[in-house]
Amino acid sequence: MKPLRLAAGAALFLLLSHAYGEQFYSTKTPYAPQQASASYEAAPAGFKAVYTQMLARHGSRGLSSFKTDLALFNLWQLAAKEDALTPLGRALGPDIEQMMQANALLGYGVDGISKAGYGNETMQGITEHTELAQRLRARLPELFRATAARRIVVVTSGKDRAVDSGYFFARALVRQQPDLKPLIDAGIDRSTLYFHKLSARQDTLVTESSLAYQRWVKSDELKAREAAIHAQPQLKTAAHATLAHLFTPTFIAALDAGQRSASNAGERSYTSADGKFTNTLTGDGDTHIASVTDAALALYDLYSAAADMQAELKADFTPYILPGQARVYAEAEDAVAFYEKGPGIAENGDVTWRMATALVDDFFQEADAIAAGNRAHAAKLRFSHAEIVIPFASALALPGMAEQLPRAATYSYQNSPWRGSQVAPMAANIQWDLYQNAAGRTLVRMLYNEREADFKPACNAARVAPASHFYDYHLLKRCYNQH
Repeated sequence: MKPLRLAAGAALFLLLSHAYGEQFYSTKTPYAPQQASASYEAAPAGFKAVYTQMLARHGSRGLSSFKTDLALFNLWQLAAKEDALTPLGRALGPDIEQMMQANALLGYGVDGISKAGYGNETMQGITEHTELAQRLRARLPELFRATAARRIVVVTSGKDRAVDSGYFFARALVRQQPDLKPLIDAGIDRSTLYFHKLSARQDTLVTESSLAYQRWVKSDELKAREAAIHAQPQLKTAAHATLAHLFTPTFIAALDAGQRSASNAGERSYTSADGKFTNTLTGDGDTHIASVTDAALALYDLYSAAADMQAELKADFTPYILPGQARVYAEAEDAVAFYEKGPGIAENGDVTWRMATALVDDFFQEADAIAAGNRAHAAKLRFSHAEIVIPFASALALPGMAEQLPRAATYSYQNSPWRGSQVAPMAANIQWDLYQNAAGRTLVRMLYNEREADFKPACNAARVAPASHFYDYHLLKRCYNQH
């Protein structure tokens, strides 16, 4: 069964979260709001919304590059030549071909997407940010009615899909309220929204925290950790079960023994239906499938991407991976993400999220201006990537999203609450709504994927009442050591 198309609404959210929870897409999980806005806690008496700010991941996208799809297609071709495909396996090759074509042409003819091809947002991703903008304005109508000359700042990482997300989000606001258009200021800030890859070639200021993180990503320790995750018995067992439905036992044994392999070498060319656009792609040969596990994880990559391409892709990848197998692959993907850019290893300190400090500071500086009575900005809306959202959640020490593990332990769903599908699904977002009363007291309420969320437990004293999601801003600021 194909996953359901996304739509707004609390009733549908429950259905979607159930469906996607069973499918296990890790950080490629399509977006769904996590709480109906009608159930949000009401602001304390006398307080009105005066400002909002947000960090959002780009919306659902296709494959980021021409890698696992071509490598798996080449492996499939090897099996086809050897007559080593099952009836289900024979359907896989044409479906991969559809996947490659859909990604090669992704975004063609879509207003707002400048260059078609791999890595673009899908129509699903455009819808996610369009509806997110609609819900934000519906939640804070008084804020947008009172904009006057107040600016709406839209900032992106500068990468196409983040820029496009900002464009579609802003477009949705303007379509609802045309007088907002001249009030929107768009810009790029790599220092806060692409901090994991700052370089002297592109950036005037490269922080030591960014360089430390880049060293970590290339470190032998991380490579060894990832290798250990991919060598776990449950992953190999699931991989064999997946491939058994697609290839003959002889072919699987040959792959297992290193006698069969494939890479993303080769060239493919695809032309749009109107004949006006052709995209010719050349694989670099650097992505290799040399084991049963490699093949299964490559297929899982396509299976997950297909969930985000419902408008563009007719092929259905759900028959190729059973839910129990997908859970194993998602757990492995989450484990790698946990160590690479998540909370990580306790003994390594804050190497995976120290670089997010500038973004945390930016959130507080924006809030400081409002608390001080400076209402030049009505909103600041930031659009970036999972590599930014995940460390930001860790830097804020959010419950369930920041707990580290000791080096002696290995991440699993049994010993950690951290889940990629919850921390950074497609269009993941963290929003701070600020409220003030006539006396100038400032409160802040955080939404994470549109669910009311707690700040770190150490800040509970900043709540305006026990169990409230409204925090006194000055007490919260002090709790986070912001001066």
